Amino acid sequence: MPRMLRVEYIGAVYHVMCRGNAGQAIYLADQDKELFLNTLSEACRKTGWRIHAYVLMSNHYHLLLETPEANLVAGMKWLQGTYTQRFNSTHKRHGHLFQGRYKSLLIDPDASEYFRIVSNYIHLNPVRAHLLDMENEDLSDYRWSSYTYFLKRSSERPDWLAVERVLASTVYESGRQKGRKLYQGYMDQRAEEEQDVKKRKELLEERKNLHKGWLLGGTDFRDRMLDLIDHGGLVQTDNWRGEQRKEHGQREAERLIQKGIEELSVTEEEILQSKSMRQEKQAIVWLVKRNTTVTGVWLANRLQLGHRVNCSRALRVFDQVETRKIAGLKKKMLQCTG
Repeated sequence: MPRMLRVEYIGAVYHVMCRGNAGQAIYLADQDKELFLNTLSEACRKTGWRIHAYVLMSNHYHLLLETPEANLVAGMKWLQGTYTQRFNSTHKRHGHLFQGRYKSLLIDPDASEYFRIVSNYIHLNPVRAHLLDMENEDLSDYRWSSYTYFLKRSSERPDWLAVERVLASTVYESGRQKGRKLYQGYMDQRAEEEQDVKKRKELLEERKNLHKGWLLGGTDFRDRMLDLIDHGGLVQTDNWRGEQRKEHGQREAERLIQKGIEELSVTEEEILQSKSMRQEKQAIVWLVKRNTTVTGVWLANRLQLGHRVNCSRALRVFDQVETRKIAGLKKKMLQCTG
């Protein structure tokens, strides 16, 4: 059976889900879940993603994810690949962690009802999985979900978590305590319905399209997505090897390279001809790798580093070594990201 195409476009919204390989756990301890969230935070910084809801379960995760730029494939490759490397390193393991393909369901970004349906489905996962004693606990007692942040002030939420569109889909305001309390009451009621046999059937009917097909939206939205495919729009498969259309990939890397060179008051020729161990050159490597999804191979070729291992060496130097010069170079590089 051929692989389903990945449809990408600016402002796309997806329900993304992936399970562990052969159903195995992808988190063995709370520290692993913290590691995944930290890795997700990095992915958002690199790609510009906005996360509208998430939940981490023992052997899978769910994300309601928006891509302001068309970069789902590149970002997911980095997120899952990087977390797998870190997980395997922590637990002295090797090999695949996730099953072959993550599922990405396109969501109509202009229809608020789908934000409500998908976010409810995500936040109520712990109830359906019986991970909470609903007689003595409520939904907010589950730590590994974005739901708890919906009940907090904006200053207490991660900067990559956007709650406004989900709250708006339930007609509650995000910025006021009263609105947050109303949303909590709404979700408590949804949690009770998950345990009611009759109500559960209605909820299953509402969510049936989350488990099949490739999009969640009305006829107009489906037609627009089919037009993208028919006219060769931003459509990819995970094994596509051509030029990838991603703002935070090679195009963004080129912009940062030029900004870094300008900030260092050197010429591009001077940077290219310098040795890979020169700290100004390493500073640009650090800038690009920390803010884009380009590969070490691409960056090694672009900056004439000789070998991709020199990218990793530059990152270690700038992340682990504290000298006055490196601190000064990092400060200059951070000026390039604004």
